[in-house]
Amino acid sequence: MSAPIQPASEPPPSLVPREWRLRLDPLLLLATLGLVAVSLIAIQGSTKDDADDPLLFVKRQAIYAGVGLVLMYVLSRLDYSRLRELRYPIYGLLIGGNLVVLALAPEIRGARAWIELPGFNLQWSEIGKVLLVVSLAGFLVERMREMGRQTTARVMLLGLLPTMIVLAQQDLGSATVYVAGTLAILFVAGAPWRHFAGLVALFVVGVAFALVVAPKLGVQVLEPYQVDRLTSFLHPSESADDAGYQQEQARIAIGSGEKTGRGVEGATQTKLDFLPEHHTDFIYAVIGETYGFAGCALVLSLYALLIWRALHILTIAKNLFGALIAGGIAMMLLYQLFVNIGMNVGIMPITGVTAPLLSFGGSSMLSTFLALGLLHSINAQARETSSRKGGAAIFQ
Repeated sequence: MSAPIQPASEPPPSLVPREWRLRLDPLLLLATLGLVAVSLIAIQGSTKDDADDPLLFVKRQAIYAGVGLVLMYVLSRLDYSRLRELRYPIYGLLIGGNLVVLALAPEIRGARAWIELPGFNLQWSEIGKVLLVVSLAGFLVERMREMGRQTTARVMLLGLLPTMIVLAQQDLGSATVYVAGTLAILFVAGAPWRHFAGLVALFVVGVAFALVVAPKLGVQVLEPYQVDRLTSFLHPSESADDAGYQQEQARIAIGSGEKTGRGVEGATQTKLDFLPEHHTDFIYAVIGETYGFAGCALVLSLYALLIWRALHILTIAKNLFGALIAGGIAMMLLYQLFVNIGMNVGIMPITGVTAPLLSFGGSSMLSTFLALGLLHSINAQARETSSRKGGAAIFQ
């Protein structure tokens, strides 16, 4: 008599077909959703008197976030390694898109950085941040056999070309992010320190030329308002211009929030419009005034979790291409965070750099979600590679 047929046991998690997996890093997703939630709450409180519809801005931000989440998940399902073969088209798209914006975009607040679409202003320089990281990572992987001066110089030139185009759009903030991303990729690739020393020296010479030498020769590299923004943070209380006023009001707003904040109705700096750009560049000051130290600490904790997971993904990437992408994205996010919060508390100049996932803006939101989608893809493939090799679980 044959033995009774036993029911099949459930396959271990490592054998479950990967198409059924979510492929998202839980902690990275938690930080993302937490920052989006804080953004919606802060925007709702700070913009309820800015339009006829008190929920206008928060509705738009929610739509941007919803579309971004979908794009992030779709990108997480793709094999990011295939993008290496598309480095030339991606770089061409980066350059071509920014040239189209420079040629066709109308001037808005002194800059030609936005193309007006139905219900949405597209800022291609924001999308270009992700394109730059992916394309430079692909170029650098092909030349990693010899990390010499020529390789460093070529990567910097590839990074500086779109930077100069974006700078011509009068988008100083995005231009500095491009430079930070380029340097981050070189750092992850292992460029020698003497190369960075040379680049820093060139940067100092360039700044001196743009701010001191060129104006004396009658050449205007930066607009006067840009120079004011870059220098007013050194003495905001003594500066009567717009940049000095903005930083002074931001510092007052953050200081008045104290431990737990003044609440939406009591946040007079925001409510009475003393704090300009309170839903974009200075959203962190809004959180500081409305929810105090507790709110700021929550935001910084979520950002710390986000950056930590990005750096962790860098260390477990299955190949150098993934590590370079993760490193470039992590540095870009960290740089934007440092500059945005720095200009809110008065230790950095105002350059128009937004806080990722926090500031209002469709282009910034979509760009950040695209970058996060790449991180999830790198993480998922690293986990699957480890499972196939019989290694321990990657998630720690």
